[in-house]
Amino acid sequence: MPDPVPGDGELLLRVLEVGICGSDLHFYRQDSGDSIDPASPLVLGHEFSARIADDRGEALGLPPGRLVAVEPARPCGRCEWCLAGDPNLCPYQAFAGNPGTHGGLAEYHAAPADAIIPVPPQFDAATAALLEPLGVAIHCLDLAHLHPMDSVAVIGAGPIGLMAAQVARGAGAGSVFVLDPLRYRLDAARRLEVDGVAEEPDAVQGWTNGRGVDVVLEATDAASGVEAAIQVARIGGRVVLVGIPAGDTVALQTSVARRKALTVKFQRRMGRVFPRAIEMVRAGRVRFSPLITHRFPLDRAAEAFALQSAHRDGAIKTMIVVS
Repeated sequence: MPDPVPGDGELLLRVLEVGICGSDLHFYRQDSGDSIDPASPLVLGHEFSARIADDRGEALGLPPGRLVAVEPARPCGRCEWCLAGDPNLCPYQAFAGNPGTHGGLAEYHAAPADAIIPVPPQFDAATAALLEPLGVAIHCLDLAHLHPMDSVAVIGAGPIGLMAAQVARGAGAGSVFVLDPLRYRLDAARRLEVDGVAEEPDAVQGWTNGRGVDVVLEATDAASGVEAAIQVARIGGRVVLVGIPAGDTVALQTSVARRKALTVKFQRRMGRVFPRAIEMVRAGRVRFSPLITHRFPLDRAAEAFALQSAHRDGAIKTMIVVS
């Protein structure tokens, strides 16, 4: 493919590192509500860092060589939801790495100047790339309306779940529990010093004396994740569904959810949270190192996707090093 040519208001970026996200894997496996038409090739990748490779950036305070993160969402800015301050809900937005807009898994990417986020000089390329999924975790806690000392259960110890557990702690949770069927992922949660880890949701009842938790953050790709979230929530509890289930369908026992009078929210990407994501990393409230398990060069991207999709070799977050 030819290198992108920046349009009006865009700058050319030289991509550094790209994280493989669970939503990328759904495209890779073609197993969710969105799919890729093989007749219209798409460059994946929406978690990525880059350096400015465009002299025009100097006038915008983005000189060539500056390390940046990239906001993949490009909302219209004019619709009802954009004007209400919810650009993540914009039905007209383009999104890097989704059909219609090429993503960052290439040597170069053209991005609107307002989607380019300068990061502190002490950040490395991987840290800058992972600010995007951290933003998703922060938005998840915003939707949960966490109160000081609330108890939290995270269903799914993938990258988003492990980030959400750290954000919950940083936001004032009294206790944070993590559930996942894969033991190596629970080991990663232990390294983050959560209050309890388990393979089965029944453990939460023991930890809370049968009460359940105040807030549940569901971050799996399994249809069963939602049912587990309903099971561990307390009466009157709050559940945020972050994960994208394979097959695009979930099932839950409605009698339990109804009798508990649960508040259940579905998450759509994130709002404007990059500044808070940067500050959480700078303040040491979130650590990425326990999450990054593998790195591959760009020419081995297919191997990286196969490994991450199969959960082989203890994979949690796989990064592709472009340059």
